[in-house]
Parts: sequence; structure tokens; C-alpha cells
Amino acid sequence: MKKSVLYLVSIVLSTALVACGGQNSKKAKAAEEAATEAEVKAVPEYTVIENEQVDLSTFPKDQDGYYVIFDGKTFNGWRGYGKDKVPSRWVIEDGAIKFNGSGGGEAQTNEGGDLIFAYKFKNFELEMEWKVSKGGNSGIFYLAQEVSTINDKGKQRMEPIYISCPEYQVLDNENHPDAKLGVDGNRKSASLYDMIPAVPQNAKPFGEWNKAKIMVYKGTVVHGQNDANVLEYHLWTPQWTEMLEKSKFSSEKWPLAFELLNNCGGENHEGYIGMQDHGDDVWFRNIRVKILD
Repeated sequence: MKKSVLYLVSIVLSTALVACGGQNSKKAKAAEEAATEAEVKAVPEYTVIENEQVDLSTFPKDQDGYYVIFDGKTFNGWRGYGKDKVPSRWVIEDGAIKFNGSGGGEAQTNEGGDLIFAYKFKNFELEMEWKVSKGGNSGIFYLAQEVSTINDKGKQRMEPIYISCPEYQVLDNENHPDAKLGVDGNRKSASLYDMIPAVPQNAKPFGEWNKAKIMVYKGTVVHGQNDANVLEYHLWTPQWTEMLEKSKFSSEKWPLAFELLNNCGGENHEGYIGMQDHGDDVWFRNIRVKILD
């Protein structure tokens, strides 16, 4: 378990002003206002929850040396994010994992929520196929953590999975409005969501299967789509931090997300693979992972 450290800006600023100004009321007021602003931007106390992981060695390997982590018939090894079972909206249909959309966007109801494979991967190559319904939106997560905070009523609250990890966008580019948002197409299919666009953009239309590939090796990440590499970036670097600061997860807009993503994968640089409940019908199949250690 891990706790965050609150920003100390307000304490340092207040101390400095008292030392320099003594009884000066204007400086005292300025210190109070600065302390209030810093408090608003502070990272809340959080906990990374460590749950039992599956024994990966019990899963079969295919002829290419990949672990087959979905057998097409059962949810062996899978569970809901922050849950001990698979939410009921996730089903198996014709050899694929399907999310039955609620039509309510990211509702994250008790029947829904994101799905994870209960093993933390570090250096790996992930392959799967996906398709969406018309106007569908989903995502593939990697290096994810289960993170909770305490709400204003003193109860534990699970934070959304996407504030702890990168997201490979899954989208119907032609019919979902998110494709036109962001910058230079960085919310289209296979993009690093809200940060790097996938180039070339070679996604197939809704209802057709697409191939997704994600390689993570010692900080280097490559996204592939339909047999083409479409982007590359490097985690835990100044460039990674800069990208975060220009995204919706910046230190100013979302301090907790910025802290978690800036060190995504935690101390061991490892985390869960997951798929997103975004309220729309989406299918995943032929899911396999090769360990690159």
C-alpha cells in the first residue's frame, strides 16, 4: 500500500511570509490566499490497492510463445476493476468478450465497470482484436493500478482506472464525436488518448474487427493497429511529463491523475491490462500476451 505526499507549497509560502513580514497584515492575508490556492491543487491522499494476482504460468502458451489469457469460453483470470468478480454487463459471445452497453456513457454501475486481467505485467507485448457498435467508444488500458481515495463522508472511493495508466483508444472514428475533439486526432482509434494521434489512421468501420498491438519494454511503448505501427513514445521521461502537462491530466487540471500517470506502473513499473466500460457495445477476442523480460 502506498500513500501520497501532499504538496507543501502552502506551508513553505506561509512560513516565508511570516519570517519576512512579521505582523504585516497584508502579507499575512497574501499567505492565507496562497495557502488556499495550493490546498485546492494538492494531491489528495490515496491508496494503491494490492490484490492477489493469478498464476500466469497456469495459462497456456501458443506456438508463438504468447500466453493466451482469454480462452474464448470463460472469464478465468478476469474480474472487474475494484471488484472481486466480473460485472454482469460483461459477457462472452461467439468466442469474444462483449460489453453490453447501457447507453449511459461512463455510468460505471454495479452491473458494469471496467474489466481487468488480474496480473500485473511489466515488459510485454499485448495483442487482441476488437470491434465496436455504431458510435461506440471504449479503450484498452495497460500498466493500470487500483487506486482509492477517501470521500468527504469518510468512505473509500475507487478512482477511475484511466487516471493511473495510458489508454489505447478504441473508437468508431466516423460516428463518435470524440474523434473530432482533442488535438490532431489524438482521440481517434489506437491513439494514446488525448496525447498522441495514431498515424496512419487505419481503423476499420464499426462492426468490423481491428487488430490492436501494444508493446511496453523498459519505458518504450509502441501502439500498432491493423498490422501497422502507428505511434511510439517513452514513459518516465521529461517528454512524458511534458505531454501530461499539455493534456486533460495536467498537474493543474487533475493533480492526482498527473502524479499517478507521471509514475504509471508504480515503483515496479508494472500494472494490469484492462478494457473500458464506456457505455457502448464493444467486443474483444484473441487476447494474448508475450513476456519480454
